[in-house]
Amino acid sequence: MTRKQRRGLLIGLGVGVLSVAAILMLFAFRQSIVFFHTPSEVVTQKIEPGVRFRLGGLVADGSVVRGEGTRVAFTVTDTLQTVPVSYEGILPDLFREGQGVVAEGSLGADGHFIADTVLAKHDENYMPPEVAKALEEQGVKLGEGARHPEGMTQ
Repeated sequence: MTRKQRRGLLIGLGVGVLSVAAILMLFAFRQSIVFFHTPSEVVTQKIEPGVRFRLGGLVADGSVVRGEGTRVAFTVTDTLQTVPVSYEGILPDLFREGQGVVAEGSLGADGHFIADTVLAKHDENYMPPEVAKALEEQGVKLGEGARHPEGMTQ
């Protein structure tokens, strides 16, 4: 085998190894991707129980019910649909009714969302971008004096 052939073989093997590594990384990332959905999308798309995703919207007024220990139940709404959520853990300090929230977890067999992570906004002007975009796509106006499509004041 000449030097030129050996060099070509080494380059070919290097490209092959890098290609296999890239494919393995893509499969690993594919399994860890978590999609974002609004309550309206959850209701209309009939997401299977056990599939992990992020649920984003507003914590419905009057829906927070604290149970034993750190167990909490609340409802997430995009003002058009609602999804009941149960969570066991410490909620963020800024979690409260009427504020933006993103919960990560999966649907139970009964249609309740079982969250293992809850994220809340960090000040009165911030809402996670995907939540704000999804709410605006549903026709919900955000900000002071905003109005719901059916005329409900926010």
